[in-house]
Amino acid sequence: MLNLAFNIIGVYVCFLTWGLTQEKVTSTVYGNGEKFKYFIFLNLVQAIIAAIVGYVYSVILLREKLLKLNSSRIKNFFKVGLMSAVASPFGYASLKHIDYLTLTLAKSSKLIPVMVMHKFLYRRTFPTYKYIVVSAITLGVFGFMALSPKSSSKGSSSQGLSLGNLFGLLLVFINLSLDGALNSSQDDIIEKDKQINGRSMMIYMNLSTAILLLLYLLNPYNPELANALSFLANNHLAIWDILIFALCGSIGQCFIFHMLGKYGSLTLVTVTVTRKLFTMLLSVFLYNHTLSLGQWLSIALVFSAIIFEVYIKMSSPKTASPPIPDLSLPSNDKKKAS
Repeated sequence: MLNLAFNIIGVYVCFLTWGLTQEKVTSTVYGNGEKFKYFIFLNLVQAIIAAIVGYVYSVILLREKLLKLNSSRIKNFFKVGLMSAVASPFGYASLKHIDYLTLTLAKSSKLIPVMVMHKFLYRRTFPTYKYIVVSAITLGVFGFMALSPKSSSKGSSSQGLSLGNLFGLLLVFINLSLDGALNSSQDDIIEKDKQINGRSMMIYMNLSTAILLLLYLLNPYNPELANALSFLANNHLAIWDILIFALCGSIGQCFIFHMLGKYGSLTLVTVTVTRKLFTMLLSVFLYNHTLSLGQWLSIALVFSAIIFEVYIKMSSPKTASPPIPDLSLPSNDKKKAS
């Protein structure tokens, strides 16, 4: 019981701090009057630190042997690394059109693109309750945007939705779809190569992601790396925020791997779903967001649907349908451990 409590606290502390720091990094106006907007560089830092933390956790703490690479493994790791590198910028780009709370809530709807992809690509069918869950989550996300108190103050339509909002949701949908493809590819790689576990995936996928992002940033026609370093040189507080963000997300992955291997996916999903709810609540209070009653009800609708999904999975663990993805982990988290 104490071990489980320690893991739950670890997940909460790491990912609550990760989520709140992510909002701080993307929304704070730093000393020179600018916001940090170099998200490819941010992903690079996250990938490097995640690879280092994964190595320390696996090789130094658990004393596992580092996985030996061959041409097939290198190809597979770079494949998922490319997916990871491409997926995340869509989520950050959506923040130009929707606020952070909307992004957080929309990311709770990861089941939607997964079902859409399976429905149209593989012609799979789903039980009725999953359509109910998806409908409730969709209604909740759109209700959260439409009922924003900001819309009335700006004289916009009563629905409070704009083409910009919808485009932002489209970017989130693309992000989640790529995440779903990434998770499926990771599962396939681990299933086919039994020597690869979640920790080696964490190390080599993040290392591959970092190499690809660094090559992109070193392109002489891309000024982002120089601009990011210049920004950080003038705003030292942003350096600490980024390091805390990357370190908490990386350490949190280690707690995820341990909890999944020891207590199973249902316990993990229960913890991570409630963590996402607490992230939103803390964000509201710490960053002084103003929510209408309708938005609170929309949040309740989304998380009630997710909890209902978890309850059904717990009641019917052998339901023959595509597995629900983790609803709250960062994009580059891998949820399978040996």
